[in-house]
Amino acid sequence: MTDDFAPVTATTASTPPEGHTEVRHDETVRRYTLWLDGQPAGLADYVLSPTTVRFTHTEIDPKFRRRGLAGVLIEHALTDVCTNTRLRVIPQCPYVATWIDDHAEYQELLSRGL
Repeated sequence: MTDDFAPVTATTASTPPEGHTEVRHDETVRRYTLWLDGQPAGLADYVLSPTTVRFTHTEIDPKFRRRGLAGVLIEHALTDVCTNTRLRVIPQCPYVATWIDDHAEYQELLSRGL
């Protein structure tokens, strides 16, 4: 990613993404990266503990904003956590918190293991 990225604000885009999207999970740097047509377009960083995954930061490259990509990225990341772990999600990132609030099917991730 470049230094041109800025944090995603807690708003949702009104248009679906166009083009081929792919989300890659790099466990070594604890990051999900969203690619659009072969270009890195966004990222979601997290901190891992034995019982939680805390999403700390979400960014979408400014040239790819307002295409719904942050939602695609976070949905993929949360689905991965839900499917492959029993960890509780802590949405420190405001975008992730708002996205979970808007998607009831992911809210159980907030109370896992409590």
